[in-house]
This record gives sequence, structure tokens and C-alpha cells, in this order.
Amino acid sequence: MSIPLSYITVIAIWTTTPLAIKWSSEGAGFAFALSGRMILGCLLALLFIALMRMDMPWHRRAVKLYTISGLGIFTAMTLVYWAAQFIPSGWVSLLFGLSPILTGVMASLLYGENELTPGKLVGMALGTAGLMIIFVSSMELNIEAVYGIIAVLVSTTVYSLTAIKTRHYNAGIPALSIVAGGLLLAMPLYGFAWYVFDGEYPSDIPVRAGAAILYLAFFGSVIGFALFFYILKHISATRVSLITLITPISALLLGRYLNHEPITIKIMFGAGLIIAGLAAFEFSTIFNRVLNPVRSETGHD
Repeated sequence: MSIPLSYITVIAIWTTTPLAIKWSSEGAGFAFALSGRMILGCLLALLFIALMRMDMPWHRRAVKLYTISGLGIFTAMTLVYWAAQFIPSGWVSLLFGLSPILTGVMASLLYGENELTPGKLVGMALGTAGLMIIFVSSMELNIEAVYGIIAVLVSTTVYSLTAIKTRHYNAGIPALSIVAGGLLLAMPLYGFAWYVFDGEYPSDIPVRAGAAILYLAFFGSVIGFALFFYILKHISATRVSLITLITPISALLLGRYLNHEPITIKIMFGAGLIIAGLAAFEFSTIFNRVLNPVRSETGHD
């Protein structure tokens, strides 16, 4: 698949994933929905690898890469599934929109890949301001919503760190193999999570919840993660995170019209600040030229 088509597909999957996560937990419990999705996703990924006769190495570097991927996905997704019980689905995508900023900051601190220019600092400030507005809005709901916000923020941080580490340790391993290896190594963790939080099979799984689990297993776990790691191999982790400039708005609208989730003036304002912050952070070079045209013209930007 071409890079542009892969990019568009990931946007569509990430737009629908928060709402599908919320629906999948209805009547089944979030731990069962999470474990069912990931186990099915792992089996599908292994099946595709066998049918396509793809390489799935198990040398030391590969195992390290699978471990990073598996632990990152497990931690981030468990937190998101838990949080989705308490906050609107659109908020999940909106908070994940902060991942480019977190990715850029951590890439700069860990590997010196990105200089924190004035434009990026302005983006960080705008994003933080938007986050504070969302946080205040959650306090107007209930204490569980506040916990949900915190859980998604931790999840976003783990996701950003996983993206950086995966790119750093990747040595030409196919994206689907990374997904399968990560899910396979994390399989006991999903079983343990289900045992701790639920421990019982649901007596009845609603049709919508079952369909959402299957959708997430195929598109969210296999296709989505595989395409994500695929484009991550070809463009920088920060550029991949540009996807989150689009998905917060599209996910908010999807949750509003399909799940009747409220969009208040505060949420719209907070979302606007986050998107503006992301734009300033990602296009900081242009921002810096506007602030200091003389420096840019002399080639010192």
C-alpha cells in the first residue's frame, strides 16, 4: 500500500476507534472487550503472516522490539479502555492529539532529534492551555471523568514513547510482524487484566458490542497498528503524529452524531487551542520565520 493511502486509512481507523472502544465495552466489560480484541487481533496477524509468508524473526533485537511494542500497546490500550467508561469518546481522540508534542519533546530529550524552537514552545503552551480547559470541563462532570482524563494522558505519554523506541530499534522488520510479535508477547498480560478486572465471561454480549470488538480486532489491532508502524518506518515519528491534527475533530463529531455526546463551548475552545498548539508545534519553522525574518533570511533559522 502506498504511503498516502496508508496515511488516510490510519486517519479513518483512528477516527472511529474511540467510539468503537466505548461501544465494545457495553454489556461485556472493558477488560473482556480489550482482551477479546487483542487475542483475536493477534491470531489474525499471525494468520496473515503465515498466508503471506512474511518474515517474523526472533533474534535478540527483534524480541526487544516486540517487547517494546507489546508493553507499550498493552499499557496504553488498557488505560484507554478503562478511561472510556467515564469520558466521551471524542475526548479520548482529543487528548491523544497531544501526542505530537509529547513525541517531539521526548525525541529531543532522548535522542536530540528535535530542537525545541520558540515556535514549538508556543505550541506546547497552547496545547497545555487547551488541556487545562478540558480538565476543568471534566471536573464539572464527576471525579471519575477526572480520573479518565489522567488515564488517557498517561496512555498518550506511553504511546509517544513507544513510537520513538519502536522507530529507534526497528531493523527492517515488517510492520505486521511487529504487531503480531508485540501482541503475542503481551497475551498473558491481557489475560491477567481480564482476570483481575472481570474474571467472568459475560452472559450476554450485545450485537453492537460484539461487532465493535470484531472491528477493533481486525482494523484497530491488525490493520491500524500495521499501517501505523509501516508509515513510521518511512517518515519521522513526529510527522506520523500529524494525523492527530485531523482525528480529534473528526472523532468529536462522530461521537456527537452517532453517540449523542455533548460538545460544549468550553470543549470547542479547548479543542481549538490544542489544534492550534499542534499546528504551531509541527510548523514551527514557518512560525519562527514570521517571528524573526532577518535571522531566517540569513540562513540561521
